[in-house]
Amino acid sequence: MTLEQAVLTWVHLVSASIWIGGSLFIGVVLSPLLKTMSNSIEERLQIMIRVGKRFNKIAVPSLIILIGTGLYNSHMLLTKPDLLVATSYGTFLLVKIILVILLIITYVVHVRVIRKDVEEQIMTNVMSSNQIQKLRKKIIILGEITVVLSIIILFFAALLDAGV
Repeated sequence: MTLEQAVLTWVHLVSASIWIGGSLFIGVVLSPLLKTMSNSIEERLQIMIRVGKRFNKIAVPSLIILIGTGLYNSHMLLTKPDLLVATSYGTFLLVKIILVILLIITYVVHVRVIRKDVEEQIMTNVMSSNQIQKLRKKIIILGEITVVLSIIILFFAALLDAGV
């Protein structure tokens, strides 16, 4: 393995750690903790939006770097499409690519659900509690899908790294 490849793998792993670690922290640590800090769903949602905006400043670049380094790492195989279906490595890579596409779609939907006007309504307390409950459910479901897809993608990365 060359130094260039080692650095590229390291950048890929650091980016994955930021994306997955941050997502898990928000869902498994912060969200349950907020329930003990405030009974107000509005206040908890406002805090989550502030945390999400701050996290996105490092999460989105990390995701872009992940995709870029992943494509670079697999460019040799991607130039030979017949190998994608003829080898287990190719099949796992193809599944990983499909999962990454699903992850991106989920993330885009998540961003669309909490677009600027909705965010402003939440932050200024003009949304009804019924609207907030519906929005909260959507956000939770999309967050869970994001985390599960990310963990499955990480598993496929491990399979590829092991050369299975």
